[in-house]
Amino acid sequence: MNSFGRIFRISIFGESHGSGAGVLIDGAPAGIPLSPEDFIQDLSRRKSGAKGTTPRKEDDLPALFSGVYKEHTTGAPITILFENKNVRSSDYSKLVDVPRPGHADYVASQKFGGFQDHRGGGHFSGRLTLGLVAAGVLAKKMLGEVKIKASLIEAGGDPDIEKAVDKAVEMNDSIGGLLECTIKNVPIGMGEPFFDSVESALSHIVFAIPATKGIEFGSGFTAAGMRGTEHNDNIIDQTGKTETNFAGGINGGISNGNDIVFRVAIKPASSTSQSQRTMNMKSGKMEDLVIEGRHDKCIALRVPPVLEAAAAIVMADLMLLEQQIKKVNS
Repeated sequence: MNSFGRIFRISIFGESHGSGAGVLIDGAPAGIPLSPEDFIQDLSRRKSGAKGTTPRKEDDLPALFSGVYKEHTTGAPITILFENKNVRSSDYSKLVDVPRPGHADYVASQKFGGFQDHRGGGHFSGRLTLGLVAAGVLAKKMLGEVKIKASLIEAGGDPDIEKAVDKAVEMNDSIGGLLECTIKNVPIGMGEPFFDSVESALSHIVFAIPATKGIEFGSGFTAAGMRGTEHNDNIIDQTGKTETNFAGGINGGISNGNDIVFRVAIKPASSTSQSQRTMNMKSGKMEDLVIEGRHDKCIALRVPPVLEAAAAIVMADLMLLEQQIKKVNS
């Protein structure tokens, strides 16, 4: 459904053009310093404004409704809410009968019987990643020396991101992107085989980020063309440090002490100003569709802070799980 995590557990809520969006966080320890100012940096990185991003601008100011007292977590569930103020729902009025190609419009109408909020994609919108970023801010605080950094390394298949975005703007079409995320200072032993491996948990939450189409760890799909002697990472000291990192910092689903490295493929935003063909569900006939509204030419530009947050949420959950296991075994 709309929840993730075993101990550090999050539930996202809201719609793109509803009253707001946010996240409910359960399982966070008491005593962690937390104030609205702590969210500014990551939320600002997620905001639109740069070339190639949507002209829709929201304040994205977090309201801490519960679980925080005197700027510290209390141990109770934490509710963080963001208001929607800059909406133009009229842009989506005709999409009830004419679903956009590539979007969840059609499947949502079939699954929910037409009761879904279709405006701006409703609950399927990338606006819901606000909750992930907010939860990630708290998760990062819990991780201490573990540091997470995500970067856009390609846009539209081109490592020259600025050039690719300029071309997308010129063509009035959308492009995708490739991101790389590195998690440093990870202790050995994080992750649980088989179904709670580090890769499994990270992949699960990464595919909750709208527009995600693929993920690979370490050497990724390149490994399919390598020999075992090429791919194996030689261990060069007693701390487990390896000469190479084709495993991406994970063996047997468990962190090995080296950097965890993975890459994520983000598809082009489905909403584009180019004319497309789709079915009018009311008339039963194909027709041309020009999507109105405010949309990203390269949504991947805004994904790095979301990806970092997703990784932090997983690592915080695995950390608490490891602590619980050690406590039981002690």
